[in-house]
Amino acid sequence: MKIYILLAHPLSQSFNGQIADAYYQKAQQCGHEVRIQRLGEMDFDVVLRNGYQKIQALEPDLVQAQENILWCDKWVIVYPMWWGSMPALLKGFFDRVLLPKFAFQYHKDDPFWDKLLKGRSAELITTCDAPTWWVWWQYGNADIKAIKVATLEFCGFSPVKVTRIGRLRFLSEEERKTWIEKIVKKIK
Repeated sequence: MKIYILLAHPLSQSFNGQIADAYYQKAQQCGHEVRIQRLGEMDFDVVLRNGYQKIQALEPDLVQAQENILWCDKWVIVYPMWWGSMPALLKGFFDRVLLPKFAFQYHKDDPFWDKLLKGRSAELITTCDAPTWWVWWQYGNADIKAIKVATLEFCGFSPVKVTRIGRLRFLSEEERKTWIEKIVKKIK
């Protein structure tokens, strides 16, 4: 399987970075082809300056991201939930990379669209400081809905699996290691 990992935490040395690195290593050990990009190390304008009226030229890191998306069978996105949503860096990445005629294409004479990235699956691994039940109850898992449903499924990814790690700031190093072990154990 071809796996594209996107670390969507700006700090590569974060716990999210540890998850992404462990996923990368385990997937390689299992014989998968793996590519990884770290948003915090990429050079691109996060602002979609003209909406979709005029597509701005993609920087080399975004061209590589599109190539990785087209190449992969599975896209793994590791990100923290901030302010009940995704980091601005990840939102800007989606705005710039998942473009019309690349990720989706609206029909001219009806309200529907073609999902141009069909045939790929995705996995979201997300962390937050709040308990997971609180994020569901208070925020309705807004970040997951935005990424899973309104972004990835909209473009054709299916299935999209989700792992949420809550109460991160209260987890001991041993509990964090256990979470990483639990995540990589599922990689076959």
